[in-house]
Amino acid sequence: MSSTLPRVLLFGPRRSGKSSIKQVLFSKMSPHETLFRLESTPTPQHLLVDTNPLSQFELIDFPGDWSEAENNQIFKGRGTCFVFVMDAQDEPYDLVLSYMTGLISKAVKVNEGIHIHVFINKVDGELFLSEEAKYDCRRDVVSLVQEEMEQIPNLENVHIDYFLTSIYDHSVYESFSKVVQKLVPALSTIESLLNVLVERNGMEKAFLFDVASKLYISTDSNPVDAAGYELCSDMIDVVLDVSGIYGGRKNGNGIEEGLSEGASVDESTINQEEDKNGYYDSESCAAIHLSNGIVLYLKEVESMLALVCLTREESFGRRGLVDFNIGVFKDAIKKMIEVAGPK
Repeated sequence: MSSTLPRVLLFGPRRSGKSSIKQVLFSKMSPHETLFRLESTPTPQHLLVDTNPLSQFELIDFPGDWSEAENNQIFKGRGTCFVFVMDAQDEPYDLVLSYMTGLISKAVKVNEGIHIHVFINKVDGELFLSEEAKYDCRRDVVSLVQEEMEQIPNLENVHIDYFLTSIYDHSVYESFSKVVQKLVPALSTIESLLNVLVERNGMEKAFLFDVASKLYISTDSNPVDAAGYELCSDMIDVVLDVSGIYGGRKNGNGIEEGLSEGASVDESTINQEEDKNGYYDSESCAAIHLSNGIVLYLKEVESMLALVCLTREESFGRRGLVDFNIGVFKDAIKKMIEVAGPK
């Protein structure tokens, strides 16, 4: 693994769901499969995540019994993210959170700039049928962690981001997206570009997604609505699934194969060659018109990067202007990647 890449360190007790999160996000494993296909992690597992040029990092999944007395140099490195996964269904939390704050103490001593995130995982099932139950759990965890931190010197000002997660819905994707964004050096620039794009085209919301993992690298500064985010995330699956069936590949004569005569996809332009994530190339594009007057629009930006936006019908009526402005955005992203160079 490259020592120059930023790292995401995944900690947590046994059976908290660390490996399940990793497999669902980066290996396309079904959440239900994780119940019987995964075993406990015996040693640190390294995974290189490099599906797009903007957010390349090393993910390290540590065993549940990893001791804070072991190699603390792992916490070093600019942009390192510390992610602690705890099982929300495994009460009481005292011992788990004591273990977590001990790790945080070691991490902060080695690297004051480390980003710390807590995933309150498995907020599903009968215990968490209501949103109120989930947020009550989060409040209890935050309170207990603060009590633990007050007893450890120099931790009173340490910032921790808390997320309620489950591998059975979009929450784990949205939460891990927030982690990955800490590793994107040009995040503020990309956000500014998205802000201009949204403003100039009358869009409601825009996301820059990593197609392989469905994590969003950046979004505009407007608030993220859960329902809107889920629609945009699901659109990536729609495009890949439909284009995998109808997209076709050019044969030696440059003629499309795989799309039967007369077949078409309503409101979509999908013309994709097979690559490491199925059918996705520079021509990938799709529009879905919803019954509420909103249009979901996806356009390829760069290798395994997609812009997915929510816009109103009247704004999308000026599609030529929308496409032109998205083209300007694409050019800016490509120049940014060229300047950054290979990692």
